[in-house]
Amino acid sequence: MANPRIHVAAGLEVGGDVVLPDGAARHVGAVLRLKEGASLRLFDGAGREATATLVEVGRKRVVARIETVTAGSGESPLAVHLGQAISKGDRMDYAIQKAVELGVAAITPLYVEHGDVRLKGEREAKKLAHWQGVAVSACEQCGRATVPPVHPPQPLSTWLAARGETLRLVLHPATDERWREQEAIESAALLIGPEGGLSAAEVDQARAAEFLPLTLGPRVLRTETAPVVALALLQHHFGDL
Repeated sequence: MANPRIHVAAGLEVGGDVVLPDGAARHVGAVLRLKEGASLRLFDGAGREATATLVEVGRKRVVARIETVTAGSGESPLAVHLGQAISKGDRMDYAIQKAVELGVAAITPLYVEHGDVRLKGEREAKKLAHWQGVAVSACEQCGRATVPPVHPPQPLSTWLAARGETLRLVLHPATDERWREQEAIESAALLIGPEGGLSAAEVDQARAAEFLPLTLGPRVLRTETAPVVALALLQHHFGDL
C-alpha cells in the first residue's frame, strides 16, 4: 500500500512530532489500520512536504514524527484563478475537486443572475469550509503540497473588478480565437457560468473587463464539466499538460 498523504496545518520540522487532525487520525488508525512504525507523507498546504513515521497510534490520538522536509511538487507554471458560478449539491464539489487536480491556483464561487443558490451567514461559512475541505482532499490525492484557496462567495461584478491576470477568458459560444495567439503566460482568469449560462449583460460585463470568449466545441457542457475541459485546454497550451 502506498504511503498515505495527509494535510496538516502545522509547521514541518525535522525531528518534530505532529498530532494528526481528527479525521486523518481516524482514517490512519481505524480505516487503514496502520501501526506504530508505519510511514506516511505530510504536507502543510503552503508548499512543503515531509516524510514521517507513526510514533503513537491510539483511539483518540495519532502522532507522526517528521524525518525529512522538502519542497512540494505538482504546481503548474500557469496560475489560473477560476471564477465558478455556484451550483447545487455535489456538482460544485466535483468542479472544485477536478479544478484542483488540474492545477488551479485559486477558486472563487460566484453569485450570478441565473444561479439558483444563495448563501448567507452561517450557511455560507459552513459551505465555504466544506469546499475548502474538498480542495484539501483533492491535494492529498493528486500529490500537490499547496492547497489552492477557495475564496468566500461574491457577486460576479466584484470578482470581475479585481481581475488583473494576463489572460482572461469567459466560457461563451463565439468564433473569437484571439486567446490562442497569446505567447507564454503565467496567469489567467477563467469564468464559468451556471447551468443556464451567463446572462447577456454578464457576458458584456466580462467583455468590458477584457475577458475573451472561450468556446469548447459544439456540445453544451454542464457547469461542472466545463472547468475540467477549459482547465485541461489552458494547461495544455500554457501550463504543464
